Amino acid sequence: MRYVCALTIAGSDCSGGAGIQADIKTMSALGVYATTAITSITIQNTMGVQQVKVVSPMIVAKQIKAVMDDIKPIVIKIGMVHDYATIHAIADTLQHYPNRIIVIDPIMLSSSGHTLMQPEALDLFCHSLVPIASLLTPNIPEAEILSNMAINSIEDMDISAQKILSLGCKAVLIKGGHQDGDRKADRLYTPNSSVQTFIHETINTRNTHGTGCTLSSAITSYMARGLNLPDAIAQAKDYLSHALEAGKDIYIGEGHGAVNHLFNPEKLIIL
Repeated sequence: MRYVCALTIAGSDCSGGAGIQADIKTMSALGVYATTAITSITIQNTMGVQQVKVVSPMIVAKQIKAVMDDIKPIVIKIGMVHDYATIHAIADTLQHYPNRIIVIDPIMLSSSGHTLMQPEALDLFCHSLVPIASLLTPNIPEAEILSNMAINSIEDMDISAQKILSLGCKAVLIKGGHQDGDRKADRLYTPNSSVQTFIHETINTRNTHGTGCTLSSAITSYMARGLNLPDAIAQAKDYLSHALEAGKDIYIGEGHGAVNHLFNPEKLIIL
């Protein structure tokens, strides 16, 4: 017997709403044993990011190797990677563990506008990590950076997605959370396939800190549980909507609080 497990490679959020902390909460709530490799330590709270301290790339690589050699998760999430050396270390280490499902949340800007990926690291990110991604989950501002174009319409989103797919990833989910209106649409693109759209109602809350981390971790979890990509996304969207609804009126901090990751936690799944 063994637990269903996953690895998250991401930064730490001391306020508990995003990053590694959100990943662990999400995976645990969905019955998945969470392992981690911490890439950076952030100083942040619900008001915004104040500082980022990078963990030594050698230590990042050794964390990944320690987990992969022993626990052997088959699904990996990559979140915040801040600098060139860390991206290089992650890509170099993961090449020794082929045939993994890799979900990448390309975190480049915080919700408060703080830059979370150094500009000089972007090219390496696009050429070393994006091509190994089973799924890339950019929001609209991140998709604009990756495709080097503005997105002001669904048609723009479609063009942007094709540019991102040309970088080599197997699929891209462009999230529509920055859209106005009472309904939001996320769109899944794969090479030589029709677009799949996931519609959800807008939930009126200021507690949206870490929603991107939560969604990508939920997708990772459901894929670790054996779901195919579209079904994993649909289930993850449902989980996030419930977490937003459960936490929408809770006061936690002076700014954008976290979702309620643990509104209905499952027991760890044993195979």
